[in-house]
Amino acid sequence: MKKTELHNKILSLVLPIAFSQFMLTLVSACDALMLGKLAQNAMSAVSLAGQAAFVLSLFTAALTIGGSMFAAQYWGKKDIDAVERIFALTLRVSVGVGLLFTVISFINPYIFMKILTNEEELVELGAGYLRSVSLSYVLCSISQIYLCIMKNSGQARLSTLISSLAVILNIVLNAVLIFGLFGCPALGISGAAYATVIARAMEYGMVKINAQRSESIHLRLHWLLKPDKALQKTVWKHTLPVLGNELVWGLGFSVSAVMIGHLGTDAVAANSIASIVRNLIACFCIGLGSGGGILVGNALGAGRLEDGKILGRQITILALGSGILSGIISILLIPIALSVITLSPGAEHDLVWMLGISSIWMVGKSVNCATVGGIFCAGGDSRFGLLCDTVTLWGIIVPLGMLAAFVLKLPVLVVYFIVNMDELIKLPAVFCHYKKYKWVKDLTRLGECV
Repeated sequence: MKKTELHNKILSLVLPIAFSQFMLTLVSACDALMLGKLAQNAMSAVSLAGQAAFVLSLFTAALTIGGSMFAAQYWGKKDIDAVERIFALTLRVSVGVGLLFTVISFINPYIFMKILTNEEELVELGAGYLRSVSLSYVLCSISQIYLCIMKNSGQARLSTLISSLAVILNIVLNAVLIFGLFGCPALGISGAAYATVIARAMEYGMVKINAQRSESIHLRLHWLLKPDKALQKTVWKHTLPVLGNELVWGLGFSVSAVMIGHLGTDAVAANSIASIVRNLIACFCIGLGSGGGILVGNALGAGRLEDGKILGRQITILALGSGILSGIISILLIPIALSVITLSPGAEHDLVWMLGISSIWMVGKSVNCATVGGIFCAGGDSRFGLLCDTVTLWGIIVPLGMLAAFVLKLPVLVVYFIVNMDELIKLPAVFCHYKKYKWVKDLTRLGECV
């Protein structure tokens, strides 16, 4: 396959997934923009409360990555029955985790907030938001597994359409319910929460309707209630390291947010906006990792191992280029971010430098998403990410960050710089592991479990 044709094949899958990721991130941006018009603390409280959804997303991400390892390869092999068994297995676990988060957030949301900040006003505002948004967690856990299977079974564009429609509804309802448009009451923070719940309910409804189509992967009740034991053992063997990796990385990231959360409201506000801006920009990088992993998995599952290596190389090159471009865009967006959000002078100063630091972070994030999160997992090589993040985050970044923030009491920007260097520190080890090609293997031949 010619390089141009190869790039077109990659982009045809990556762009819908990246756009879907962008639309999801856009909700957080609109929440910040709209709530920022009300008060800085309202925006900060919702940003901190969003860490609960972030932790839930770690479990969902592990399940979708683990499911994609096998679904992509079995779809490449045209084994529909195996894909349906994987679908039921991952959905079964995802529903349980989502339900747990819904119950805890509704009954005692203060558990989350008091961990994240010691500012009483932020705790109260955030707890109210969590209780109102709690139902969305279980709905999200279901719909994300459906959307994952759609992406792995030739319906990437449709999954993007469904996600995008849900996001558009969420944004419109945000404006209506936060500010009280068209005769509705102005609900502020609660309005943002209710908008999220309604949008997630619509998304769930759309994936359920699509699941009834004859060409879709179907949820078989038998496999949901009595999962295939042999398949379950094999899937968990490769998924548990991914879950460990997501938790190690995610909890390390949350600890970083806790450090910033205890350095004052200005630091929290600036970090909230910086996170949203860089997440919006990083969508293509994340989509490249997810879509690239599916393509590599399809090739490996079909027995085309050399094609898998070629795809992996091209995806890695694209990731490096997109990371550099994303860093440049991050710097160019600084004046726009300052013009659309009302912040205190101290928060504005912090935001400028945080976005500058994020421009460097983008390069490492892009390459690591494509390799560790996409290519390696496509071939079942899921343990490397766990080891790499454990050493980098908990052996280096978290101890240095805690020392800088709470012992040496260094300035906010120094702490921020330290906690955002993990993606760059990992790069040499990631590159060396990539060249070993341990990820080039056909999972459908391992154990003959299906």
